[in-house]
Amino acid sequence: MKFSGALAALTMLVAGTAQAADSIKVTDVTGREVSINLPVERVILGEGRLIYGLATLDSEDPFERVVGWRDDLKKADPQTYDIYAAKYPRIDDIPTFGGIKDGTFDVEQAISLKPDVVIMNLEAKGATEDGGYDDKLAAVGIPLVYIDFREAPMKNTETSMKILGQLTGKEDRAAEFIKFRSDSIKRITDRLAKANPAKPQVFIERAAGYSEECCMSFGNENFGTMVEMAGGVNIAAAIIPGTFGTINPEQVVASNPDQFVGTGASWEAYVPGGAWVGLGPDADMVEARRKLIGLMERPAFTGIKAVQNGQVHAVWHQFYNSPYQFVVIEQMAKWFHPDLFTDIDPEATFKELHTRFLPLDYQPGYFISASDSVTN
Repeated sequence: MKFSGALAALTMLVAGTAQAADSIKVTDVTGREVSINLPVERVILGEGRLIYGLATLDSEDPFERVVGWRDDLKKADPQTYDIYAAKYPRIDDIPTFGGIKDGTFDVEQAISLKPDVVIMNLEAKGATEDGGYDDKLAAVGIPLVYIDFREAPMKNTETSMKILGQLTGKEDRAAEFIKFRSDSIKRITDRLAKANPAKPQVFIERAAGYSEECCMSFGNENFGTMVEMAGGVNIAAAIIPGTFGTINPEQVVASNPDQFVGTGASWEAYVPGGAWVGLGPDADMVEARRKLIGLMERPAFTGIKAVQNGQVHAVWHQFYNSPYQFVVIEQMAKWFHPDLFTDIDPEATFKELHTRFLPLDYQPGYFISASDSVTN
């Protein structure tokens, strides 16, 4: 069906589902003002992993509003998907989409689902506009809102959670989550500011072992900023101008970092049998540690101080794309300054997050060090 041919019929479908609710202007993370009937009841998630944020608000049933979503959660975070599916089996029946950036998003399918709003991650904005998806949605009265947990999460997470609170009519709960998050970060940054300890040089490797390329990393945002907030110096900050980029093995060797932190997840759907460190809820920690140690056998790492001193760690990759970043800031602070943060327990913090805000029981598996003694 051609878009032009279906436009009139789909417009009538959408108009017929208008809610008896107030139309409110919502300002998204790009500064766009969007008129939306609130609270929304039918939501399309332009990325499946946006459920991490929505679930903290719709804690009884994170999928009650979701009428369509991108198919990335099942591939990028299969453990979390399986845990949610066990409790909410109907998620297997939620219509899925391809990605905006790879051109496989089906805008006519999205319109036919009669959403009250389409929520996109900021990363997709350029491709959304280039593909004309924003104009096509606007033509049938479907608002599009951008939030951000990836491009500049340390700047945009609070705003993004406030937006989700507005959309769902759960502003108070969003404010409660934001305070929980900010109190955790402040506890770390205030103590560091007061103690002013020497800061270790840190190399953070994005998706360590995902490919043979060395080495993906972070510049001055996302994990790069989290490293700094945890009391480290991100060695890639002066090399990578934006959020994401690469540094070559020679730069790692020359920087000779005191600490290595890799990000990992279970990426069997993308790289079967790969060297990635499969962290996530209920991960195989023996296997994760084995893979982490194996990554240090690459030429860029064998002689660096982090390896020589046993300061080699890995964390769940999806902290980079969720509002849960404060948990990994706590964990990295303990690794970088163990004497200063003996009383901080990141596992307890993440467990409290689950207890207070999520419908799932906490299962460990998000952090590993090469020096850990682990069993399954």
